[in-house]
Amino acid sequence: MVEQGLIRAAQSGDRDALITLLREIEHHVYRTAFYILNNEQDAMDASQEALIRIYTKIDTYEEKAQFKTWIQRIVTNICIDKFRRNKPTVSIDEHEFDFQDKQNVEQVVMSSYLAQDIQEAIDQLPDHHRTVIVLRYLQDFSYNEIADCLNLPLNTVKSYLFRARQQLQNMLQEHQKGGVSG
Repeated sequence: MVEQGLIRAAQSGDRDALITLLREIEHHVYRTAFYILNNEQDAMDASQEALIRIYTKIDTYEEKAQFKTWIQRIVTNICIDKFRRNKPTVSIDEHEFDFQDKQNVEQVVMSSYLAQDIQEAIDQLPDHHRTVIVLRYLQDFSYNEIADCLNLPLNTVKSYLFRARQQLQNMLQEHQKGGVSG
């Protein structure tokens, strides 16, 4: 993700290296915040807060953990705190579709609905389950990286993922049944 030399230079007070480092990770930080919070403005706020924390705490990073895991822990904790402070509200966004001439319009609309259903189901998960789902499937973290990031035992991460997948499957099946009969 980020070159170790850049991290070391930033830690030793090289302001330009620190700015370069923050620029390299800002998209990753925002993407994580957006996946967890599912709100653009909240994600921007959380990202900014995370980048400021990274800026002020870069000297506390120790190489025994991967840099991306350290960053992820900061972002995730900020998002969880933000989510707890502002219980989510449901907003209805207008969706625009650009259809290519050769695209199957029904398929595009159905895949959009499915993606929306999945996101809504993820949003309904308890905080700890939603976080592990986001880190595993949207950020491609390994089980060990999730355990390090959230400071949890590996078996707890596996258990959370198992339960979260079960909950998602149940919610999506219930939604599908409701959509078919309703």
